[in-house]
Amino acid sequence: MRLRNGTLATVSVFLTSFLSLSWYTAWQNGKEKLNAYQHEFHALRERLRVAEHRTLQRSSELNAVLEQFKRIVASSNGSKEALNNFSDDAKKILKDLTNRNALQVPNIYHHMPHLLNNEESLQPAVQVGLGRTGVSLVLGIPTVKRKVKSYLAETLHSLIDKLSPEEKLDCVIVVYIGETDLNHVHSVLDNLEKEFSFEISSGLIEVISPHVTYYPELANLRETFGDSKERVRWRTKQNLDYCFLMMYAQKKGIYYVQLEDDIVAKDHYFSTMKNFALQLSSEDWMILEFSQLGFIGKMFQSPDLNLIVEFILMFHKEKPIDWLLDHILWVKVCNPEKDAKHCERQKSNIRIRFRPSLFQHVGLHSSLAGKIQKLTDKDFMKPLLHKMHVNPSAEVSTSLKVYQGHTLDKAYLGEDFFWGVTPVAGDYILFRFDKPLNIDRYLFHTGNTEHPADLLVNTSVEVLPYKDSGSELLQETKESKHKRNEDGFYRIGRFENGIADGAIHLKLNPISAIRLSILQDSEVWVLLDEIHLIKATS
Repeated sequence: MRLRNGTLATVSVFLTSFLSLSWYTAWQNGKEKLNAYQHEFHALRERLRVAEHRTLQRSSELNAVLEQFKRIVASSNGSKEALNNFSDDAKKILKDLTNRNALQVPNIYHHMPHLLNNEESLQPAVQVGLGRTGVSLVLGIPTVKRKVKSYLAETLHSLIDKLSPEEKLDCVIVVYIGETDLNHVHSVLDNLEKEFSFEISSGLIEVISPHVTYYPELANLRETFGDSKERVRWRTKQNLDYCFLMMYAQKKGIYYVQLEDDIVAKDHYFSTMKNFALQLSSEDWMILEFSQLGFIGKMFQSPDLNLIVEFILMFHKEKPIDWLLDHILWVKVCNPEKDAKHCERQKSNIRIRFRPSLFQHVGLHSSLAGKIQKLTDKDFMKPLLHKMHVNPSAEVSTSLKVYQGHTLDKAYLGEDFFWGVTPVAGDYILFRFDKPLNIDRYLFHTGNTEHPADLLVNTSVEVLPYKDSGSELLQETKESKHKRNEDGFYRIGRFENGIADGAIHLKLNPISAIRLSILQDSEVWVLLDEIHLIKATS
């Protein structure tokens, strides 16, 4: 009897161990498959973006051919002798273009008519490099003659030294020498070819300069906003430099990053920018900012460059580049009937700031003669005390007293952590969406490396369904954690060890708001360093 009992116990232990091992193996295999699927999904999404970019590129090239035909028609003036050199098919196309009664579509020549005086106005006067295309990132660096010191070589070394061998094959650095004095252009080019001969011959670096007829007359510009004649000329030419560089870079890669010729870069800047951009849907943003200074570290999607260039050219004489970019955002998302705060919140949804900064400005002497600029990015060397995520557009509020400017708005946008003074029962943190959304998961993390004890405890996570479908869920599940409050919010989770991480039931969606409700008085402050609200995929 003892032997039988012992045998049964042994068999039981063996079966339990076997089942546990089988379950763990299946779970591990499932996890590996999930990771593989996620990797394949990201790779597929990137290939689709490349395909979309190439389609737009072909469309742009066809439009350029059409413009050439139109020019030929205009210059021939119906002359038979001028058309004798063309094939019958070409003559038919030209005839169709001549007889077409379509409206005239504005283009670059409407904003810069002087370009029509020379066919080479939009061709680089100098172009050195392999003409690499199909990369992930194009880094654009405009440089002009400086009377005191050039920082170009140091900038290029900083960018190149921090690229891995694989990354050097997946990007191109375009140096734009914004001068028409060919002696100066060739002097800069000679220095670059000596110092970066391998990078130029391998296709990593390309160097271009504009044709002497690219720039319009800049001597008689109208002075605006209290700027001197020289400063108005400088900022107008700078706008045109950016446009030429963007037009050249547009067909080369998926993303374009605007840099300057007097910066240093952080380690892993390339992978950080690329991975951050790939996390976002292409419709969700227009500008990603990897530095808070001026026009440094601004990333655009290549298809958007056409719109940006056209807008800048329309107003290139009126305002500096950073003001014009802000106007583009205003036009795209701001409602004139709403207040300025609403407008800023809408713009922040498509102009997304990454922290800490990946680039630091080091130049002391500006390209504007006599100007000293001691600009530094304060976020460049900051340790990261919070984690950034791109969250859905929402209005945020709290009953907690904010400490030293660490506001909830900044925490929600990923710019800072939220720091609130000692919570008491009844306090809350509220995220009310601009429109009802389907939210799949939520994550709230409190405390950071400098203040690990400032945690949320005895706090519930609650959601407000757009329609009261939660009652149906309660009847089905009878789960106490989905308790309905008198104000219509449903309690779906709680903080444990300072963290709340969970899913939102499908039948509670779409939701209008998420609220963190403090249930008991706390003896410590609260530091909310991570907020991540994940929208459900449709």
